[in-house]
Amino acid sequence: MSTLFVAGLGIVGLVLLTVGADQLVVGAGRLAMVLRVAPVIIGVVVIGLGTSAPEFVLSGTAAVQGNAGLALGNLVGSNILNVTLILGVVAVVSPVLVRSSVPVREAPLMVAGVAVFGAFALVGLKFVAGVLLAALSIGALMLLVRLSRVPPDDPLPDDVAAFVEPPPRPGRWWVEVTRTGLGLAATLGGAQLVVDNASTLAHRWGVSDTVIGFTLVAGGTALPELMTSVQAQRRGEGDLMVGNLLGSNLFNSLIGGAVVGLAAGRETIAPFGFAAVSAMVGAGVLAWLLLKRGNRITRLEACVLLCAYALILPLLISASP
Repeated sequence: MSTLFVAGLGIVGLVLLTVGADQLVVGAGRLAMVLRVAPVIIGVVVIGLGTSAPEFVLSGTAAVQGNAGLALGNLVGSNILNVTLILGVVAVVSPVLVRSSVPVREAPLMVAGVAVFGAFALVGLKFVAGVLLAALSIGALMLLVRLSRVPPDDPLPDDVAAFVEPPPRPGRWWVEVTRTGLGLAATLGGAQLVVDNASTLAHRWGVSDTVIGFTLVAGGTALPELMTSVQAQRRGEGDLMVGNLLGSNLFNSLIGGAVVGLAAGRETIAPFGFAAVSAMVGAGVLAWLLLKRGNRITRLEACVLLCAYALILPLLISASP
């Protein structure tokens, strides 16, 4: 197949991945509202998990196929991109005000999850590491549910309700079930197309799979987070936007890392570069400190995040095998 055709298939995969994940988020959120799940839990858990689905699926698919560089590069690249480029771009357009305490409480948990994943990536992910990360994922989800109790004046519940509106009419819940199922199917199919064709392009261009994972693939799988963040910020739902990005990094690290470790089976995923892991943890700490400083991201701070991404990306590419 020609390079143009392979690139076209990869783009089709990214489109499927993005649209599928978007419908998965909306459908799952509305179903959770029908089932009377607390809006805060929807914002912190359901939407965060939904927007992270592309990373889970794509990295797991790559790991099963023995493409460790693409699997880990996607997770590391997405974690960096979420809290630097996406948060920075949104805040440059309109400063982000965080009025809820939930995203701020998520920040240290996110940093801890990213650091644990980074430690496993440094020594080499294997099946045992996947089991441990899976156990930590369950613990983190339980802790998030526990932390989701907020005072009556907290803005996050209203933000979530507005984001998933309109809810399905009585008797039409099956529409959201169908939407969720089709979104998941499109996410799975898109991930397979992206992995296959990204690997082909990497080999043809003489670029490592890890670099492709950091850049093209990480950017593609982070599109649902970008779409959700832009949509939330346009409506003034800064709490939901920040909570989504922090939750996405937490889930990418723990659940995504668990998927890669478990998918590897008896094989050991080769240790990842110290520079990449340090950049990932450092980006998370930077976002946490900026949020902690004043419960907001100003335009100046957004420029700091964008500069951080601009400095990190060449470092990742030069340090990749």
